[in-house]
Amino acid sequence: MMSSFSKSESRIAMENLLCDEVWLSSPGTPDLSHESEHYIWKGYGYADLFYTTKEDSEQAFVICLKKEFSYMPEAGYLDYLQSKNLVFARFRAVQWLIKTCTRLNLSIGTVFNAVNYLDRFLSMSQCHGWKHWMMELLSVACLSIAAKFNETSLPSLDELQMEDLEHCFQPSTIQQMELMVLQALKWRLGSTTSYSYIELITSNYICDINYNLHKELINQVNRTLVKAILDFELVPYPPSVVAVSALWCSLEELVPSSYNAHLTKILKLINQDHEDDVTECRRIMKAWLVHPFYNMKVSEQYSHYYPPSPVTVLLTDRIDMINDCQVDLSVFKMPLAGSNVFKLDRESSGNRKRKKEEE
Repeated sequence: MMSSFSKSESRIAMENLLCDEVWLSSPGTPDLSHESEHYIWKGYGYADLFYTTKEDSEQAFVICLKKEFSYMPEAGYLDYLQSKNLVFARFRAVQWLIKTCTRLNLSIGTVFNAVNYLDRFLSMSQCHGWKHWMMELLSVACLSIAAKFNETSLPSLDELQMEDLEHCFQPSTIQQMELMVLQALKWRLGSTTSYSYIELITSNYICDINYNLHKELINQVNRTLVKAILDFELVPYPPSVVAVSALWCSLEELVPSSYNAHLTKILKLINQDHEDDVTECRRIMKAWLVHPFYNMKVSEQYSHYYPPSPVTVLLTDRIDMINDCQVDLSVFKMPLAGSNVFKLDRESSGNRKRKKEEE
């Protein structure tokens, strides 16, 4: 039962939205672009494929900088996570997204988009009592949407739910949740994430190191960024700041003799007002790069007992199977279209910079 639109309206919208998963999953001509993204997930770069000139990369970089703030969670999101005891719940959700994308050989871009959708949706919710099944349903829906946006060969909804979930949802329930997420995000899915910047920077601004070292640099930066999306403390930082901080950490380790020269060039690419943010972001990253389980321990400090799933859940041997009739999506308490409920004060000191840059 959905509060902001009728079942008939949602059914019509979904018929236009949802892909034919059986057809898209059927065997066909191998897709080399998807294969190249698979190698990115394994850590190999593909910097030569998209931007043939430095001018192209610079223009794309500027576009990303202009877009990034409009794809960030709402202001006050970090406080919301802490006040609603959602820090550990978010950690588990992001961990599941990473593990599932790895298991299904999905691209690394899919992971970053899915986490972005999840964070943006959470930051807009008025829900006061998140339950475990709600976070799991949201995670599955965000990953399904990200896969449809990024991948050429889609896993089925059953495949998405095969491991590491305590609840299993019917496809129709997931599809309704997808539609709610899409409406909340205003169908804006081409997110600018920290991963969006790595190719743009490494292909033209760190090109004076040998191929193997360049490849290892990209590998290490990608690994650092995947860890970074688990850390709730990095949520408020712009994606460009997170990306530059990850590059700083990796350059410092892999090319200690010349990393300062590279860093000077890279820092010139972003707004100078953010240099302090880069330093602080690097400090956070260093903490868990030295101690790999640091961000897990920090997140666990915020872990609290989840309220139970609906009492009418049907128990199975392994998981709870939740039927459509048991799920009332109005519990997510999303604003109606056009509502200004979630427009928090973006004129705070930290957000005035956003507005100026967008202008």
